[in-house]
Amino acid sequence: MAIFVTGSAGFIGCFTSMELLEKGYEVIGIDNVNSYYDVKLKEDRLNLLKKYKNFTEARIDLHDKEKVKALFAKYKPEIVINLAAQAGVRYGTENPYSYIDSNIYGFLNILEGCRNHKVKHLVYASSSSVYGANSKMPFSEHENTSHPLCIYAATKKANEMMAHSYAHMFGIPCTGLRFFTVYGPWGRPDMALFKFANSIAKGEAINVFNNGNMARDFTYIDDIVEGVVRLSLSEPPKINPKWNAENPDPASSGVAPFRIYNIGRNEPCQLMDYIKILEKELGIPAKINMLPMQPGEVLKTWADASEFIAKTGYQPRVSITEGIKNFVGWFKNYYRI
Repeated sequence: MAIFVTGSAGFIGCFTSMELLEKGYEVIGIDNVNSYYDVKLKEDRLNLLKKYKNFTEARIDLHDKEKVKALFAKYKPEIVINLAAQAGVRYGTENPYSYIDSNIYGFLNILEGCRNHKVKHLVYASSSSVYGANSKMPFSEHENTSHPLCIYAATKKANEMMAHSYAHMFGIPCTGLRFFTVYGPWGRPDMALFKFANSIAKGEAINVFNNGNMARDFTYIDDIVEGVVRLSLSEPPKINPKWNAENPDPASSGVAPFRIYNIGRNEPCQLMDYIKILEKELGIPAKINMLPMQPGEVLKTWADASEFIAKTGYQPRVSITEGIKNFVGWFKNYYRI
């Protein structure tokens, strides 16, 4: 079975690809290896994948319609796992167009490829950021998500709606996964854990927003990958016969094979506790700049992942302490600190 994984040089994409390769699947990894963050890190992730004979690299931009079209025609994937995206909250204030190019146009090209080649299951990355201004905890897929707080979240919400329309019009089974703050070895340099570790190791102050009064449902990479692979290889979604058009459920559909799931640890951690564990593992106290809340940020995330667990048997296993310890071990080794 040929499986497309977009964003294969990225954090989640690399290790999702590796897990599939270990299971013997043919993986076509798609990535443009752009310079949003350290290209060397992306190349080194790809080098992990190139060791597998069943891996094929396709270095293309999803915005390039003709190249995406040709790739689908050549490999005819049965499953597509779309993890490529312009990520980040604050970068949206500097370059909002990059989110439209990658997350909207790029995703449209993926949908068109799935439509024209009768893909059996499209799994795509959404985000916990779609919950935006919602405050009812834990976040449930069945709640309305009409108030995103940043352009990144808005594009992820748009992806869900685009997927639903294609599922309805063309019968493509589509599953969206709302990821909750993924971290671990080989993680993105623009994420808090990486930035904190780098600054603390250099003796520089770290910026902590909202005076540290924030919490995240930090989820370890291995747990996320296990869940993504289980879901991707499981039975695709079907039309929900119990769906009520007068009281529509946002997580499923009565007119399309469509489903949305949260995938997270289901246990929020206070940011300051997170930093304390990092200080202990690094053996260095942090210098902290307490700053006000930034536009686009949310105070807290907390996933209700019960339905994803019921669907896949996925169960997060790695504790915050163990996860940060693993990250610090990799960080010190990779950067020779």
